[in-house]
Amino acid sequence: MEWKDEWKPLILITVIFLGCFYLPLGNERFSNALLEALYLVRWYAREHVVLCLVPAFFIAGAIAVFISQASVMKYFGAGAKKCLAYSVASVSGSVLAVCSCTVLPLFAGIYRMGAGLGPATTFLYSGPAINVLAIILTARVLGAELGVARAVGAVAFSVVIGLLMTALFRGEEREDDRVQSFIPEAENARPLWQTGFYFGVMIAILVFANWGETAEVSGFWYSVYSFKWTITSIFAGAFGVILIAWFGVKWWMVFGTVLFTIVFALFFPKEPMVSFSIAIVGLSVISNTGKGEMDEWFSASWGFAKQILPLLLFGVLFAGFLLGRPGQEGVIPSDWVSKSVGGNSFQANFFASLVGAFMYFATLTEIPILEGLIGNGMGKGPALALLLAGPALSLPNMLVIRSVMGTKKTVCFVTLVVVMATVTGMIYGAVFG
Repeated sequence: MEWKDEWKPLILITVIFLGCFYLPLGNERFSNALLEALYLVRWYAREHVVLCLVPAFFIAGAIAVFISQASVMKYFGAGAKKCLAYSVASVSGSVLAVCSCTVLPLFAGIYRMGAGLGPATTFLYSGPAINVLAIILTARVLGAELGVARAVGAVAFSVVIGLLMTALFRGEEREDDRVQSFIPEAENARPLWQTGFYFGVMIAILVFANWGETAEVSGFWYSVYSFKWTITSIFAGAFGVILIAWFGVKWWMVFGTVLFTIVFALFFPKEPMVSFSIAIVGLSVISNTGKGEMDEWFSASWGFAKQILPLLLFGVLFAGFLLGRPGQEGVIPSDWVSKSVGGNSFQANFFASLVGAFMYFATLTEIPILEGLIGNGMGKGPALALLLAGPALSLPNMLVIRSVMGTKKTVCFVTLVVVMATVTGMIYGAVFG
């Protein structure tokens, strides 16, 4: 036996054994951290998997099947005009208003279809970071000054990070550009406006189904929230018509799905997720039992789900163990965090960026968390640093990014976000602190 090939498994087994041997089961903080991990992963499964991730998987699968590789490269490829590529990437991400995990299937879809590293990472950052509703809420709750700083910083970050990623991996981008230049333009099975409308309806379902509750009880945003499921149902109906008219799906299959969804909505009027789940099951059956494009769509969507979902759930579980849920504690005491983000020192800004990067923030939850930290003495610079690093990254997010574009690119992407957030926070704190 060649022991030089066995030392890595030996070290791994030894570490696992020692961890089990000294497992601090009687320690109250450790036991509470385990419960927090389970609570967080349960909350994530209830609130984000069905409404956020499953629609995102279908959209990502649709990108892989219904959008030609040549079309993706035209706007996002390594050889595309930079002004066009980064503008489209930042705008495309910002209109989704999704969290750092929901954007991952969409990022994986465009990256595998040939999008350049720079535009793809711009899209990856902009999706959760440039959230119009979150920026407005930041300005209202934490002050207009911090809201404007978040908006400007997030837009600039998305483009700068993409450009820096391109510069760091320029050799690979040139090779991609050379290979992509030989890929011919594919013939579209349907007009561009039909494909665009099809994707627009799916994105609308994703956005309105996840429309967050507002603190106010009147006004435009509250009205949208009040009618979110009515709006979602209208777009879902339009989606059914599209499947019949443009994709050749049998009308009775769509009608059956609609009928079952309505029945469950009548029996569970206060549980819209039940009806939404029935619609998802119906769409899965329709696409899986279909032929040609429909079957390819389901296969691609299922492929993304198999790759991404286990990593996300494990990452959420581990993040909950370390940091707990909002307002609760994991194995790391929350007062350590509060004491480490006061003032405007490099350490405070770096710590805020680093903790924000690893902690999981659902859409809009970063604002009440920051409100509490600022009340406990958090400096303005670290507050902005956390806002710029937190929503765009999380431990689950990092695990999936690594599976898509590799360890080296993931480390570079995370490092750029943390460093830029730290420097921006220090500058903001020095000017406005």
